[in-house]
Amino acid sequence: MGRERDEEAARALLSARAVRERALEMLRLCERDALAHWRLDRAKLPEIADFTLAVMRENYPALDIPFHARWRHFSAGGKDRWRAIAQRAGWSDAGARARAEFDLAIVSVLLDAGAGPRWRYREQDGTLSSRSEGLAIASLDMFAAGAFSARNDDPLRADAERLAAITARDLATGFQVDCDNPLVGLAGRVDLLNRLGRACLAAPEIFAQRDSARPGGLFDALAARRRKADEILAARDQLGPIWPSRLTLAGVPLGDAWRHNQIRAADATDQIIPFHKLSQWLSYSLIEPLQRAGVEVVDIDGLTGLPEYRNGGLLVDFGALVPRNPEEARAPQTVESAFVVEWRALTVALLDEIAALVRKRLNFTADQLPLAKVLEGGTWAAGRRIAAQRRADGAPPLDIVSDGTVV
Repeated sequence: MGRERDEEAARALLSARAVRERALEMLRLCERDALAHWRLDRAKLPEIADFTLAVMRENYPALDIPFHARWRHFSAGGKDRWRAIAQRAGWSDAGARARAEFDLAIVSVLLDAGAGPRWRYREQDGTLSSRSEGLAIASLDMFAAGAFSARNDDPLRADAERLAAITARDLATGFQVDCDNPLVGLAGRVDLLNRLGRACLAAPEIFAQRDSARPGGLFDALAARRRKADEILAARDQLGPIWPSRLTLAGVPLGDAWRHNQIRAADATDQIIPFHKLSQWLSYSLIEPLQRAGVEVVDIDGLTGLPEYRNGGLLVDFGALVPRNPEEARAPQTVESAFVVEWRALTVALLDEIAALVRKRLNFTADQLPLAKVLEGGTWAAGRRIAAQRRADGAPPLDIVSDGTVV
Protein backbone atom coordinates (compact mmCIF):
# COMPACT_ATOMS: atom_id res chain seq x y z
CA MET A 1 0.00 0.00 0.00
CA GLY A 2 2.85 2.38 0.78
CA ARG A 3 4.29 2.15 -2.72
CA GLU A 4 0.82 2.57 -4.24
CA ARG A 5 0.29 5.76 -2.21
CA ASP A 6 3.69 7.06 -3.26
CA GLU A 7 2.95 6.31 -6.91
CA GLU A 8 -0.40 8.10 -6.68
CA ALA A 9 1.27 11.11 -5.07
CA ALA A 10 3.97 11.10 -7.75
CA ARG A 11 1.44 11.04 -10.57
CA ALA A 12 -0.40 13.98 -9.00
CA LEU A 13 2.81 15.99 -9.40
CA LEU A 14 2.55 15.57 -13.18
CA SER A 15 -0.49 17.86 -13.30
CA ALA A 16 -0.73 21.58 -14.00
CA ARG A 17 -2.71 21.86 -10.77
CA ALA A 18 0.32 20.68 -8.80
CA VAL A 19 2.53 23.19 -10.62
CA ARG A 20 0.19 26.03 -9.66
CA GLU A 21 -0.35 24.91 -6.07
CA ARG A 22 3.32 24.54 -5.25
CA ALA A 23 4.24 27.74 -7.05
CA LEU A 24 1.72 29.52 -4.82
CA GLU A 25 3.37 27.93 -1.81
CA MET A 26 6.68 29.43 -2.93
CA LEU A 27 5.00 32.80 -3.40
CA ARG A 28 3.63 32.69 0.13
CA LEU A 29 7.14 32.04 1.42
CA CYS A 30 8.42 34.99 -0.57
CA GLU A 31 5.65 37.23 0.75
CA ARG A 32 6.86 36.36 4.26
CA ASP A 33 10.40 37.28 3.17
CA ALA A 34 11.40 33.70 3.93
CA LEU A 35 13.28 32.78 0.74
CA ALA A 36 17.05 32.70 0.60
CA HIS A 37 17.46 34.11 -2.90
CA TRP A 38 14.57 36.39 -3.89
CA ARG A 39 12.47 39.25 -2.54
CA LEU A 40 9.13 40.42 -3.93
CA ASP A 41 8.22 44.04 -4.66
CA ARG A 42 4.47 43.94 -5.29
CA ALA A 43 4.39 47.65 -6.11
CA LYS A 44 5.97 46.80 -9.48
CA LEU A 45 3.17 44.47 -10.62
CA PRO A 46 0.78 47.21 -11.85
CA GLU A 47 3.63 48.72 -13.89
CA ILE A 48 4.32 45.31 -15.43
CA ALA A 49 0.61 44.90 -16.25
CA ASP A 50 0.55 48.32 -17.92
CA PHE A 51 3.67 47.54 -19.95
CA THR A 52 2.27 44.15 -20.94
CA LEU A 53 -1.02 45.69 -22.03
CA ALA A 54 0.80 48.32 -24.10
CA VAL A 55 2.75 45.58 -25.88
CA MET A 56 -0.46 43.61 -26.43
CA ARG A 57 -2.19 46.61 -28.01
CA GLU A 58 0.81 47.29 -30.22
CA ASN A 59 1.07 43.69 -31.41
CA TYR A 60 -2.70 43.07 -31.63
CA PRO A 61 -4.55 46.41 -31.91
CA ALA A 62 -7.93 44.67 -32.11
CA LEU A 63 -6.93 42.36 -29.22
CA ASP A 64 -7.56 39.37 -31.50
CA ILE A 65 -4.76 37.50 -29.77
CA PRO A 66 -4.06 33.86 -30.62
CA PHE A 67 -2.92 31.32 -28.05
CA HIS A 68 0.67 31.18 -26.94
CA ALA A 69 1.88 28.23 -29.00
CA ARG A 70 4.66 27.00 -31.24
CA TRP A 71 2.59 27.99 -34.27
CA ARG A 72 3.32 31.68 -33.59
CA HIS A 73 7.06 31.09 -34.03
CA PHE A 74 6.48 29.48 -37.41
CA SER A 75 5.01 32.85 -38.45
CA ALA A 76 7.92 34.99 -37.26
CA GLY A 77 8.36 38.15 -39.28
CA GLY A 78 4.78 38.02 -40.51
CA LYS A 79 5.43 35.06 -42.81
CA ASP A 80 3.11 32.09 -42.15
CA ARG A 81 5.47 29.32 -43.18
CA TRP A 82 3.36 26.40 -41.97
CA ARG A 83 0.23 27.63 -43.74
CA ALA A 84 2.13 27.78 -47.03
CA ILE A 85 3.34 24.20 -46.53
CA ALA A 86 -0.07 22.92 -45.43
CA GLN A 87 -1.81 24.39 -48.47
CA ARG A 88 0.32 22.16 -50.70
CA ALA A 89 0.07 19.01 -48.60
CA GLY A 90 -3.09 17.36 -49.92
CA TRP A 91 -4.03 15.46 -46.76
CA SER A 92 -6.92 13.03 -47.11
CA ASP A 93 -8.91 14.45 -44.16
CA ALA A 94 -8.74 16.66 -41.08
CA GLY A 95 -7.34 13.82 -38.99
CA ALA A 96 -4.41 13.31 -41.35
CA ARG A 97 -3.54 16.99 -41.09
CA ALA A 98 -3.87 16.90 -37.30
CA ARG A 99 -1.50 13.93 -37.04
CA ALA A 100 1.08 15.80 -39.12
CA GLU A 101 0.62 18.89 -36.95
CA PHE A 102 1.01 16.82 -33.79
CA ASP A 103 4.22 15.34 -35.24
CA LEU A 104 5.57 18.79 -36.03
CA ALA A 105 4.52 20.44 -32.76
CA ILE A 106 5.84 17.66 -30.53
CA VAL A 107 9.22 17.48 -32.27
CA SER A 108 9.59 21.25 -32.51
CA VAL A 109 8.66 21.89 -28.87
CA LEU A 110 11.14 19.27 -27.68
CA LEU A 111 13.80 21.15 -29.62
CA ASP A 112 12.76 24.46 -28.04
CA ALA A 113 14.94 25.35 -25.10
CA GLY A 114 17.53 28.09 -24.73
CA ALA A 115 19.61 28.29 -27.92
CA GLY A 116 22.35 30.47 -26.47
CA PRO A 117 23.27 34.02 -27.51
CA ARG A 118 25.44 33.18 -30.53
CA TRP A 119 23.33 30.73 -32.52
CA ARG A 120 21.51 31.89 -35.67
CA TYR A 121 19.51 30.17 -38.40
CA ARG A 122 19.55 31.38 -42.00
CA GLU A 123 16.58 30.59 -44.26
CA GLN A 124 16.91 30.11 -48.01
CA ASP A 125 15.84 33.70 -48.63
CA GLY A 126 18.63 34.93 -46.35
CA THR A 127 16.41 35.75 -43.35
CA LEU A 128 18.30 35.30 -40.08
CA SER A 129 16.52 34.19 -36.93
CA SER A 130 17.70 33.35 -33.42
CA ARG A 131 16.41 31.96 -30.14
CA SER A 132 12.90 30.42 -30.12
CA GLU A 133 11.93 31.66 -33.58
CA GLY A 134 15.14 30.37 -35.10
CA LEU A 135 14.74 26.99 -33.43
CA ALA A 136 11.14 26.79 -34.64
CA ILE A 137 11.97 27.67 -38.24
CA ALA A 138 14.93 25.28 -38.32
CA SER A 139 12.76 22.43 -37.05
CA LEU A 140 10.01 23.33 -39.53
CA ASP A 141 12.45 23.32 -42.43
CA MET A 142 13.76 19.91 -41.35
CA PHE A 143 10.18 18.62 -41.05
CA ALA A 144 9.19 19.97 -44.48
CA ALA A 145 12.28 18.36 -46.01
CA GLY A 146 11.30 14.96 -44.60
CA ALA A 147 14.17 14.82 -42.12
CA PHE A 148 11.98 13.11 -39.50
CA SER A 149 10.05 10.88 -41.92
CA ALA A 150 10.78 7.25 -42.74
CA ARG A 151 8.75 7.46 -45.95
CA ASN A 152 10.07 8.98 -49.16
CA ASP A 153 6.52 9.55 -50.43
CA ASP A 154 5.30 11.34 -47.28
CA PRO A 155 7.77 13.88 -45.90
CA LEU A 156 5.36 15.71 -43.56
CA ARG A 157 5.53 13.26 -40.69
CA ALA A 158 7.80 12.19 -37.86
CA ASP A 159 8.19 8.43 -37.64
CA ALA A 160 9.27 6.80 -34.40
CA GLU A 161 11.95 4.67 -36.06
CA ARG A 162 13.53 7.75 -37.62
CA LEU A 163 13.40 9.79 -34.41
CA ALA A 164 15.01 6.92 -32.47
CA ALA A 165 17.91 6.89 -34.91
CA ILE A 166 18.51 10.59 -35.48
CA THR A 167 22.05 11.71 -34.64
CA ALA A 168 23.77 14.82 -33.39
CA ARG A 169 25.25 15.25 -36.87
CA ASP A 170 21.76 15.15 -38.40
CA LEU A 171 20.51 17.84 -36.05
CA ALA A 172 23.66 19.93 -36.33
CA THR A 173 23.32 19.90 -40.12
CA GLY A 174 19.65 20.86 -40.02
CA PHE A 175 20.27 23.61 -37.47
CA GLN A 176 23.40 24.90 -39.24
CA VAL A 177 25.55 24.33 -36.16
CA ASP A 178 29.33 24.76 -36.43
CA CYS A 179 32.18 26.25 -34.42
CA ASP A 180 31.10 29.75 -35.36
CA ASN A 181 27.41 29.04 -34.79
CA PRO A 182 27.18 26.99 -31.58
CA LEU A 183 23.85 25.73 -30.25
CA VAL A 184 23.52 25.21 -26.51
CA GLY A 185 22.37 21.73 -25.45
CA LEU A 186 22.63 19.99 -28.84
CA ALA A 187 23.26 16.58 -27.25
CA GLY A 188 20.30 17.01 -24.89
CA ARG A 189 17.98 17.81 -27.79
CA VAL A 190 19.11 14.77 -29.76
CA ASP A 191 18.62 12.59 -26.70
CA LEU A 192 15.04 13.86 -26.32
CA LEU A 193 14.23 13.00 -29.95
CA ASN A 194 15.75 9.53 -29.56
CA ARG A 195 13.75 8.97 -26.39
CA LEU A 196 10.60 10.20 -28.12
CA GLY A 197 11.08 7.68 -30.91
CA ARG A 198 11.63 4.82 -28.48
CA ALA A 199 8.62 5.82 -26.37
CA CYS A 200 6.35 5.77 -29.45
CA LEU A 201 7.69 2.37 -30.53
CA ALA A 202 7.11 1.00 -27.03
CA ALA A 203 3.43 2.03 -26.94
CA PRO A 204 1.85 1.11 -30.30
CA GLU A 205 -1.59 1.02 -28.68
CA ILE A 206 -1.31 4.82 -28.35
CA PHE A 207 1.01 5.92 -31.12
CA ALA A 208 0.21 3.41 -33.89
CA GLN A 209 -3.57 3.21 -33.85
CA ARG A 210 -4.00 4.12 -37.54
CA ASP A 211 -0.46 4.13 -38.88
CA SER A 212 3.09 3.18 -38.04
CA ALA A 213 4.26 4.52 -34.68
CA ARG A 214 4.60 8.31 -34.65
CA PRO A 215 4.02 11.13 -32.12
CA GLY A 216 0.99 12.18 -34.19
CA GLY A 217 -0.74 9.01 -33.06
CA LEU A 218 -1.46 10.87 -29.84
CA PHE A 219 -4.10 12.86 -31.76
CA ASP A 220 -6.31 9.78 -32.04
CA ALA A 221 -6.01 9.17 -28.31
CA LEU A 222 -7.30 12.71 -27.63
CA ALA A 223 -9.82 13.19 -30.43
CA ALA A 224 -12.69 11.02 -29.21
CA ARG A 225 -14.43 13.74 -27.15
CA ARG A 226 -14.26 17.26 -25.78
CA ARG A 227 -11.08 17.81 -23.80
CA LYS A 228 -9.96 20.04 -20.97
CA ALA A 229 -6.57 21.59 -21.62
CA ASP A 230 -5.02 19.82 -18.65
CA GLU A 231 -6.14 16.49 -20.17
CA ILE A 232 -3.73 17.23 -23.00
CA LEU A 233 -1.02 17.63 -20.40
CA ALA A 234 -2.12 14.39 -18.73
CA ALA A 235 -1.86 12.58 -22.07
CA ARG A 236 1.80 13.44 -22.09
CA ASP A 237 2.20 10.74 -19.43
CA GLN A 238 2.59 8.51 -22.47
CA LEU A 239 5.78 10.46 -23.18
CA GLY A 240 7.10 10.18 -19.61
CA PRO A 241 10.09 8.00 -20.55
CA ILE A 242 11.48 10.69 -22.86
CA TRP A 243 12.48 13.04 -20.08
CA PRO A 244 16.04 12.82 -18.75
CA SER A 245 16.38 10.96 -15.46
CA ARG A 246 16.27 13.65 -12.82
CA LEU A 247 13.84 12.83 -10.04
CA THR A 248 11.81 9.66 -9.93
CA LEU A 249 9.33 8.66 -7.27
CA ALA A 250 7.85 5.17 -6.89
CA GLY A 251 9.14 4.43 -10.36
CA VAL A 252 7.44 7.49 -11.89
CA PRO A 253 9.79 9.88 -13.77
CA LEU A 254 8.88 13.39 -12.64
CA GLY A 255 10.39 15.25 -15.59
CA ASP A 256 10.79 18.99 -15.03
CA ALA A 257 10.52 18.78 -11.23
CA TRP A 258 13.12 19.80 -8.65
CA ARG A 259 13.81 19.86 -4.93
CA HIS A 260 13.48 22.84 -2.61
CA ASN A 261 13.69 22.27 1.12
CA GLN A 262 10.96 24.80 1.97
CA ILE A 263 8.25 23.19 -0.17
CA ARG A 264 6.54 20.82 2.21
CA ALA A 265 4.03 18.02 1.77
CA ALA A 266 2.72 15.29 4.06
CA ASP A 267 3.61 12.52 1.63
CA ALA A 268 6.49 11.27 -0.49
CA THR A 269 6.41 14.42 -2.63
CA ASP A 270 7.81 16.50 0.25
CA GLN A 271 10.31 19.13 -0.97
CA ILE A 272 9.50 18.56 -4.68
CA ILE A 273 8.18 21.30 -6.94
CA PRO A 274 7.11 20.57 -10.54
CA PHE A 275 7.10 22.95 -13.53
CA HIS A 276 6.68 20.84 -16.69
CA LYS A 277 7.59 23.80 -18.86
CA LEU A 278 8.13 21.95 -22.13
CA SER A 279 5.15 19.66 -21.49
CA GLN A 280 2.84 22.62 -20.91
CA TRP A 281 4.29 24.49 -23.88
CA LEU A 282 3.50 21.36 -25.88
CA SER A 283 -0.02 21.20 -24.46
CA TYR A 284 -0.68 24.81 -25.49
CA SER A 285 0.69 23.98 -28.95
CA LEU A 286 -1.62 20.98 -29.44
CA ILE A 287 -4.81 22.93 -28.77
CA GLU A 288 -5.04 24.45 -32.25
CA PRO A 289 -4.55 21.19 -34.19
CA LEU A 290 -7.30 19.64 -32.08
CA GLN A 291 -9.60 22.59 -32.70
CA ARG A 292 -8.90 22.56 -36.44
CA ALA A 293 -9.91 18.90 -36.46
CA GLY A 294 -13.19 19.70 -34.71
CA VAL A 295 -12.29 18.71 -31.14
CA GLU A 296 -13.55 21.17 -28.53
CA VAL A 297 -10.93 22.20 -25.95
CA VAL A 298 -12.11 23.90 -22.75
CA ASP A 299 -10.70 25.18 -19.44
CA ILE A 300 -7.53 26.43 -21.11
CA ASP A 301 -6.61 28.32 -17.93
CA GLY A 302 -6.14 24.95 -16.27
CA LEU A 303 -2.60 25.17 -17.62
CA THR A 304 -0.15 27.57 -16.01
CA GLY A 305 2.20 30.27 -17.19
CA LEU A 306 5.55 29.05 -18.45
CA PRO A 307 8.57 29.57 -16.17
CA GLU A 308 11.20 30.52 -18.73
CA TYR A 309 13.51 33.35 -19.75
CA ARG A 310 11.04 35.88 -21.14
CA ASN A 311 8.19 35.59 -18.64
CA GLY A 312 10.54 35.33 -15.68
CA GLY A 313 12.89 37.93 -17.10
CA LEU A 314 10.04 40.44 -17.30
CA LEU A 315 9.58 40.18 -13.53
CA VAL A 316 13.30 40.60 -12.87
CA ASP A 317 13.85 43.47 -15.28
CA PHE A 318 10.99 45.46 -13.76
CA GLY A 319 12.20 44.78 -10.22
CA ALA A 320 9.19 42.79 -9.04
CA LEU A 321 11.54 39.93 -8.26
CA VAL A 322 14.73 41.18 -6.67
CA PRO A 323 17.72 38.90 -6.08
CA ARG A 324 19.05 39.17 -2.56
CA ASN A 325 22.59 38.84 -3.82
CA PRO A 326 23.22 40.80 -7.05
CA GLU A 327 26.48 38.93 -7.62
CA GLU A 328 24.61 35.64 -7.53
CA ALA A 329 22.21 36.98 -10.15
CA ARG A 330 25.08 37.84 -12.48
CA ALA A 331 26.76 34.42 -12.17
CA PRO A 332 25.73 31.40 -14.27
CA GLN A 333 23.16 29.30 -12.43
CA THR A 334 22.11 25.69 -12.95
CA VAL A 335 18.47 24.69 -13.29
CA GLU A 336 18.50 22.63 -10.10
CA SER A 337 19.85 25.48 -7.96
CA ALA A 338 17.55 26.93 -5.31
CA PHE A 339 18.08 30.32 -6.96
CA VAL A 340 16.53 29.12 -10.24
CA VAL A 341 13.88 26.90 -8.65
CA GLU A 342 12.61 29.86 -6.59
CA TRP A 343 12.63 32.19 -9.61
CA ARG A 344 10.72 29.73 -11.79
CA ALA A 345 8.08 29.04 -9.13
CA LEU A 346 7.55 32.74 -8.43
CA THR A 347 7.22 33.34 -12.17
CA VAL A 348 4.38 30.80 -12.44
CA ALA A 349 2.49 32.29 -9.50
CA LEU A 350 2.94 35.92 -10.51
CA LEU A 351 1.92 35.37 -14.13
CA ASP A 352 -1.58 34.54 -12.86
CA GLU A 353 -1.64 37.85 -10.98
CA ILE A 354 -0.43 39.85 -13.98
CA ALA A 355 -3.07 38.19 -16.16
CA ALA A 356 -5.74 39.21 -13.64
CA LEU A 357 -4.47 42.82 -13.63
CA VAL A 358 -4.48 42.98 -17.43
CA ARG A 359 -8.03 41.61 -17.58
CA LYS A 360 -9.17 44.16 -14.98
CA ARG A 361 -7.78 47.02 -17.09
CA LEU A 362 -9.69 45.71 -20.11
CA ASN A 363 -12.81 44.67 -18.17
CA PHE A 364 -12.38 41.19 -19.66
CA THR A 365 -13.18 37.84 -18.11
CA ALA A 366 -10.81 34.89 -18.06
CA ASP A 367 -12.93 33.30 -20.79
CA GLN A 368 -12.47 36.38 -22.97
CA LEU A 369 -8.74 36.63 -22.29
CA PRO A 370 -7.34 33.31 -21.06
CA LEU A 371 -3.82 33.06 -19.74
CA ALA A 372 -2.67 31.54 -23.05
CA LYS A 373 -3.50 34.84 -24.76
CA VAL A 374 -1.96 36.99 -22.03
CA LEU A 375 1.25 35.00 -22.43
CA GLU A 376 1.27 35.47 -26.19
CA GLY A 377 0.16 39.08 -26.37
CA GLY A 378 1.56 39.53 -23.73
CA THR A 379 4.08 38.73 -21.05
CA TRP A 380 6.40 36.75 -23.33
CA ALA A 381 6.60 39.59 -25.86
CA ALA A 382 6.91 42.15 -23.06
CA GLY A 383 9.77 40.17 -21.53
CA ARG A 384 11.61 40.27 -24.83
CA ARG A 385 10.86 43.99 -25.25
CA ILE A 386 12.18 45.03 -21.86
CA ALA A 387 15.27 42.83 -22.30
CA ALA A 388 16.07 44.64 -25.56
CA GLN A 389 15.67 47.97 -23.81
CA ARG A 390 17.91 46.99 -20.90
CA ARG A 391 20.70 45.11 -22.75
CA ALA A 392 22.21 45.69 -26.18
CA ASP A 393 22.03 42.01 -27.14
CA GLY A 394 18.48 41.54 -25.81
CA ALA A 395 19.65 38.71 -23.56
CA PRO A 396 17.59 37.72 -20.50
CA PRO A 397 18.64 39.18 -17.14
CA LEU A 398 19.76 35.78 -15.81
CA ASP A 399 22.39 33.38 -17.10
CA ILE A 400 21.04 29.86 -16.68
CA VAL A 401 23.11 26.86 -17.72
CA SER A 402 20.77 24.78 -19.88
CA ASP A 403 21.04 21.22 -21.16
CA GLY A 404 18.54 22.02 -23.89
CA THR A 405 15.59 20.39 -22.12
CA VAL A 406 14.28 22.90 -19.56
CA VAL A 407 14.56 26.68 -20.14
